[in-house]
Amino acid sequence: MSSNPSNNDDDTPKDPLSEMLERLMGGNMQGMNPQEIAKAAGLPNDPQAMAMMMQQVQAMFSAQSEGPVNWTMARDQARRAAATGGDPSVGSKDQREVDEVLRLAEMWLDPVTDFPSTALLGKAWSRAEWVEATMETWKRLTEPVATSIALALSNAITEQMPEEMKTMMGGAASMLQNMGGAMFGMQLGQAVGALSRDVVSSTDIGIPLAENSMALLPANVAAFGQGLDISEYDVRLFLAVREAAHVRLFTQVPWLTGHLLGAIESYARGIHIDMSKIEEVARDIDPSNPESLQSALSEGVFMPERTPSQDAALARLETTLALVEGWVDELTAAATANLDSSVALREVVRRRRATGGPAENAFASLVGLELRPRRLRDAAALWNQLRQERGIDGRDAIWQHPDLLPTPEDLDDPAGFSKRRQLAESADADVDAALEKLLAGGFEPPADEDPATTDETDSEEGDGGPTNKDDDPR
Repeated sequence: MSSNPSNNDDDTPKDPLSEMLERLMGGNMQGMNPQEIAKAAGLPNDPQAMAMMMQQVQAMFSAQSEGPVNWTMARDQARRAAATGGDPSVGSKDQREVDEVLRLAEMWLDPVTDFPSTALLGKAWSRAEWVEATMETWKRLTEPVATSIALALSNAITEQMPEEMKTMMGGAASMLQNMGGAMFGMQLGQAVGALSRDVVSSTDIGIPLAENSMALLPANVAAFGQGLDISEYDVRLFLAVREAAHVRLFTQVPWLTGHLLGAIESYARGIHIDMSKIEEVARDIDPSNPESLQSALSEGVFMPERTPSQDAALARLETTLALVEGWVDELTAAATANLDSSVALREVVRRRRATGGPAENAFASLVGLELRPRRLRDAAALWNQLRQERGIDGRDAIWQHPDLLPTPEDLDDPAGFSKRRQLAESADADVDAALEKLLAGGFEPPADEDPATTDETDSEEGDGGPTNKDDDPR
């Protein structure tokens, strides 16, 4: 028998708290009084306020999470944020125009790089489609730090819960851990959704977020060109060349995607979570105020603190990002040299990539990671120097292996790169030659240890024969 018979009547609606708890407990509410739980937790008695709060909290508890982080909620939140202010659907005209401009961009790139075309179909995406296409990569990039933050937050919330409520929740206590994952999922979704309103292509932030895709977002491309006094077609073509150059590089250099994403994952796994901040957030959240949770999420209060080792890892990551962006910047400038607006557009993109926008700042506050190529100009100068010294083939050959990539020292002094590389290669060649000779038994003992000389000396000293004619007995 239910403790609340009226709730078995389909015509009698349940109060929000009872309905939420019943779902959490799988329908088993025996011995549990929702009003007592609300009183122990300090929840409001006002039914309207309770309904508002339960709508938000119920989503956190009831959504099934695949792990410590609720990725379903992250995706849903990202799509809602992407639709803020409108998300125009992509029609057949947009699709045709994007495909045509990306095909033209591929043709313009052919003379300025040794890498062949990818032959990928150009796609036109809405913001929601960008979210769907990139979400798995965001999950991969943020899962290590997201897991740490979600577990820390759920533990802190549990510790702050009144003892009476812990006792009454009983078997549902484990469900409280979903809250940490849901809160991080909401914040991640908000950041990704905000990015969807800024990015103009699938590779706009310098990493391949959607594998085997070459795409532009027409609505964002149009917004990018507003106020530049440059024709819409020129803007679209310039951005298409950048997208095609990015995709060509990541496609034709198979190790690069794993190298770049692996560096980001390694950075995220080493992030130190400041538990004191998590505990402070848990204390400050007012369960009777639905807005307090959203306020905490929007302020980036879960941003982890970096350690010195993380700063070093970030420096290495930024060097790789700068090399990617510098190569794309150099190729785009060469490919669009005959476009009157090329110089102006190049400068706009350079400033945009170096400083980042509000959406990138939101993502940085989420996981403590800034995906900005701060040394883009230095990297572009280096690639230009290599093209002059080695030609297009020699410049692009640098991407053959990660060990060949330029270092921060090379970005400081592009002109000295080749000389430093020759010295290093010469030293390596000497070591290899010496090792090969040693393994082949080609090394001879020093002259003072000549076996023949040693044997002869030993023979003379050991046979007792005369060594001086004055010692001759005759």
